Amino acid sequence: MRRVARRLMPLIVVCYLIAYIDRSNVSIAALTMNQDIGLTAAAYGLGAGLFFVTYIIFEIPSNLALHRYGARRWIARIMITWGIVTACMALVVGEKSFYTVRLLLGAAEAGFTPGIIFYLAQWFPSRHRGRAMSRFYIGAALATVIGAPLSGLVLDLDGLLHIAGWQWLFVISALPAVVLGFVVLYRFTDQPSQAHWLPAEQRAWLVDTMTREQREVRSARKYSVMGALRNPGVLLLATFFFLYSFNSIGLTLWMPQVIKGTFGHPSNLETSLLTAVPYIFAVVFMLVVGRRIDRGGSHHLHMAVPMAAAAVLLVGSVMAGQSVAGFLLLAVSTGVAWSAVPALWATATAFTSGIAAAAAVALINSTANIAGLAVPPLIGRVHEATGTFVAPLIIIAVAMLVGAVVALVSARFTGRGGLARSAG
Repeated sequence: MRRVARRLMPLIVVCYLIAYIDRSNVSIAALTMNQDIGLTAAAYGLGAGLFFVTYIIFEIPSNLALHRYGARRWIARIMITWGIVTACMALVVGEKSFYTVRLLLGAAEAGFTPGIIFYLAQWFPSRHRGRAMSRFYIGAALATVIGAPLSGLVLDLDGLLHIAGWQWLFVISALPAVVLGFVVLYRFTDQPSQAHWLPAEQRAWLVDTMTREQREVRSARKYSVMGALRNPGVLLLATFFFLYSFNSIGLTLWMPQVIKGTFGHPSNLETSLLTAVPYIFAVVFMLVVGRRIDRGGSHHLHMAVPMAAAAVLLVGSVMAGQSVAGFLLLAVSTGVAWSAVPALWATATAFTSGIAAAAAVALINSTANIAGLAVPPLIGRVHEATGTFVAPLIIIAVAMLVGAVVALVSARFTGRGGLARSAG
């Protein structure tokens, strides 16, 4: 498993890092882009959310295509396409073009995250999967830790060759996606049985282990695609991820503006540096939780406790107001919330297999991304109505608290006992 991790995880983490930068760099660009092209807070929130309309529509078909054509070719296709579309963000001139390119970007990137999650589930047995999932999501956190400060520096290129800084940001961040798409074509292997870079004995062990685990899952109950999509456990996990996404999507897309509008008046570069701090906490907490999951900890408690704790910390941040303590509570809250994700995906990939698993993972991810469609505009409208980010942060805290309850309820349907009851 160390050989598999060394072969696959560094490239997967880097690919997800670039994916998250290309998805969320609009939050840094907005510091100057909104004024340049005349976007109001509500218009920016709508455009940020439109990404998820096409992302949701194409997510399940994309994962089914990945199952048919193989991860190597399909993930490469996704990355090259979204890199090209990200570069086109530099061409937007107003609301309509901003909305159009965000819709195209969602269609281009659809299927990447659930595709990688399904791919990891084909390579990592259940006792190794928590760490694999946590390492994968570290790419998203590192995207902000690394990407936000770099994006702030790129904004300072404003005027170079008569091109705005936010336009440079989109062009420069698009190039790695295209290059990595071709690296994926060369480096990925679709199935463990094709892993000639593993010694024959180790390859045989991995194939046997994965086959035995999938057989055990099917023996509890064999799911069709539609059966998996209707399963209460899958639907509850989708609901949980929807509520979690109030933080991971809603707050992430507004984080620079929350920091600039709540904690003094930092410069654009200072704002981008501060934006990275919450995601440093996320990296640390995900590494710790991923190890605990693989050592036999309850998946559902590792989903519920971080969400409840994050909600309390976020309310504490609001109560602390414009202070260092308020910012630190916001940062720790974000990091704690992110640590719930490895347990979610370890659970989701443990009770379905094959094409049903591909569909279930895609449904969970796409249903959750409805939050991406709804929450950014909601935050924008509430912020415009109240003049502060207090009410939006309270809304996010409530969503996380409800998510903690959903995680506990889902234990009945996603554990072995739940499967047995469903099968009966």
